[in-house]
Amino acid sequence: MNDSTRPAATPATIRVFIALAPPDDAKDELARALAPAYAAYPGMRWNRIEDWHVTLAFLGELPAAVVPRLYAPLAELAAERGPLELSLRGGGQFDSRVLWSGIAGDVPGLHRLADDVRERVKEAGIAYEGRPLRPHLTLARARRGDLAGVPAAVGVLDGFEGRPWPTARLHLVGSDDARGPAPVRYRDIDSWPFTGTGAAGGAQAAAGGT
Repeated sequence: MNDSTRPAATPATIRVFIALAPPDDAKDELARALAPAYAAYPGMRWNRIEDWHVTLAFLGELPAAVVPRLYAPLAELAAERGPLELSLRGGGQFDSRVLWSGIAGDVPGLHRLADDVRERVKEAGIAYEGRPLRPHLTLARARRGDLAGVPAAVGVLDGFEGRPWPTARLHLVGSDDARGPAPVRYRDIDSWPFTGTGAAGGAQAAAGGT
């Protein structure tokens, strides 16, 4: 067997996070609002639209053999919960380096879901000491030595109000470890539909689905 036909080696570790993903039409709506920023600041490291997500828990680099421990508890959690109603709104920045869009809608329910996700991670025997949730969707990162674009691009999203959308699935995501100018690439390891009427979804229903 030559090198071109040899199967790729399974990585020993993988960078993992748990997230929600806006539907395509909500992402397209935000992309249209961002068009002036894309044109004005092409040098920023723009995330691919298909990779946009709302992170609930970033687990970092995990041994690949450990990741399957998460499947059953996350599937169970998704089956207990109904969808949340969220939307994308406005924009902001972290330290002039990261451009993001904000999250509106059932934000209290989103925090409860994130808390429960993190608890399931710990119950699966995976240590987790993550930062408090700051709901956002990362859009771009500044390149080293060029921090002017991110603060300027924030203004493009002033007043942006995306349409409401229901969260469809809970995603377990893996990412590569991009270096240099290449953007990080993401792939679903697995995902599970929200099919229940439990705490997070029930809170939304009690509030009238706002």
